[in-house]
Amino acid sequence: MLANRIVCRTGLSSAFGHVSARLPGTDSFLIPTRASPALADEGRLLTMDLEGRVLEGSGTPNTEFWIHARTYAARADVGSVVHVHPPACVVLGQLGTTVRPLHNSGAALGADIPLYERAGLIRSRELGDEVAATLGRRRAMLLRGHGANVVAEELHRATVMACFLEEAAELQLRALAVAGRAGEGIRFYDQEECRLAGEQIEATGPVERAWDYYSALVAGRF
Repeated sequence: MLANRIVCRTGLSSAFGHVSARLPGTDSFLIPTRASPALADEGRLLTMDLEGRVLEGSGTPNTEFWIHARTYAARADVGSVVHVHPPACVVLGQLGTTVRPLHNSGAALGADIPLYERAGLIRSRELGDEVAATLGRRRAMLLRGHGANVVAEELHRATVMACFLEEAAELQLRALAVAGRAGEGIRFYDQEECRLAGEQIEATGPVERAWDYYSALVAGRF
């Protein structure tokens, strides 16, 4: 539940958004019932399968559960899916561009973050498959006018990477405000720089340090 509260506290979502986690070694996953991620409750978790069926728990799943179900179906390596509505990511998508890393934390998401162009919610298996295909083998994607999806091998990493994605988007918007729409003069990271910095940031130590920070933020410790 902490991951869902983190995405709210950091401004990635408000009334909408959801974080799920695959049950290790299975084709099923845990996801909160339909509510703001800030209101996620351990007592109302649902277990769902990759075909969108509720296996355990009571309550109504979020209507965009297909994002999670079909991403897990397409990616056996994914242990957690974060779907959020981060403002800076939305703005970049509607400018016809995507997030391009220009700092170390952003590099962990790679230099190729695709943009899913179709507007509207992902409320069918077909659309869930389209979204999963757009993501491909990548770590993150944008959904135009909608938000972003971030995946990782486990929950802490996916949540932290979602925070890093919006941080990168905010920095990019600041840089564009100075450089102009063409982005002339902005020194984005290239593939090799993303590989180098990404490996350093994605190490267990930095990820857990960031998780501890965001957890403390939710707890109101500062």
